[in-house]
Amino acid sequence: MTTYTFPYGDGAVIAQLDERQVLGVLRGNHTPPLPHIPTALWEALNHPIDSLPLRDWVRPGQKVVLIISDMSRFWMRQDLVIPPLVSYLETECGLRAEDLTILVANGTHIGGDEADLRRLVTDDVYQRVAVVNHDCLAEDLVYLGETDYGTPVWVHPLAAAADRVICLGACTHHVMAGFGGGRKSILPGISGIETIRHNHALALDPQEFCTNPLVGNGVLENNPLHLDMCQAAGMMPALFMVNLVHNEEMELSSIFAGHYMNSWLAACQEADRIYRVPVPEKADMVIASCGGYPKDMSLYQGTKGIDNVEFCLRPGGTLVLVIEAREGGGPAEYFDWIRDLTGGTLERRLRDRFTIPGYIFFLNCEQAQRYRIFLFTSVAPETVAPMGIRAFSDMDELLQAAGTEGKSIYVIPNAATVIPTVEGDR
Repeated sequence: MTTYTFPYGDGAVIAQLDERQVLGVLRGNHTPPLPHIPTALWEALNHPIDSLPLRDWVRPGQKVVLIISDMSRFWMRQDLVIPPLVSYLETECGLRAEDLTILVANGTHIGGDEADLRRLVTDDVYQRVAVVNHDCLAEDLVYLGETDYGTPVWVHPLAAAADRVICLGACTHHVMAGFGGGRKSILPGISGIETIRHNHALALDPQEFCTNPLVGNGVLENNPLHLDMCQAAGMMPALFMVNLVHNEEMELSSIFAGHYMNSWLAACQEADRIYRVPVPEKADMVIASCGGYPKDMSLYQGTKGIDNVEFCLRPGGTLVLVIEAREGGGPAEYFDWIRDLTGGTLERRLRDRFTIPGYIFFLNCEQAQRYRIFLFTSVAPETVAPMGIRAFSDMDELLQAAGTEGKSIYVIPNAATVIPTVEGDR
């Protein structure tokens, strides 16, 4: 028996497995971290993709909005990028601090308090630059038009009125949009609730109650959700992207800046290169960690690990996910959907009042129909039982219930940075 270690919250758990059954320990392709983030950032800003250098694109006296991600994505460590970015805007572009606003792209999330905002942008930046939370329910949102998919695009008034908008985000795989980051800073980032719901409802098949087969992890071509987001971002008159890519250890490894689509697509290619790992075959069992806190802060956030690793699991196979979920389901409404699940109203309500937590809940139920899912977690077993998921707080008991004997197994210490792919399945 061999001991395997899995990140869990702020610590780790171990599992004893017969190494003869383990087909492999899967990690992302090794990529060194950036040796000096400010230098790499300024290089990207001075030599952007299909755009003027930022110092020529932003002029003194212009009103500039910098859109950043919220605390749910603190793992991307914007706090290491924002200070040198603000410094560049001041020293290279001649921008005054009072002409810059940092807008937090909360999407449907509730904006953080002052402590959260200070942590996101650093104390020094917070004291000099206005930092504003986006509220998707605000009454002063600005209408930009309608996409070809019928989505009415409402955005934050500061961004709509700005002379220049700069988006800072991280590029990772996304189960609905194909990849995160980029255009998602606009939709859902700073969009109204009606805009977000209409866009995200494209994740459902229009005919059957299932996930739309056109959406998926790493899928951009013909993905209506993604294409709709692109159209919404394209309605912004002056948009510049700063895209972060992280290596297999979740360290910042590259920065792509410039044109709102082309710089982001370059980041997508790099993220795919790092995270996509070839495997010879699918396994009977996958044992994976979300990567520890904050990736495993809740089921809403952490079950993205299932989306990544299910590519190497046989239909009907067993998936063990190590996820602390100290915040339970995450958004309060995540578990609220159990009432609709047990009451038979899940489809009607989700189609009528689509929400992202509701869809993630539905997706997790879908996954539990395809695989046997076991969680090593702090979540109470009775909470997830209606979803068809079993929860344990003792790893030995979990493995005994899951039944490892005779099964081929992949071990994945960080499911956030691995997309296992069998050749020919892409």
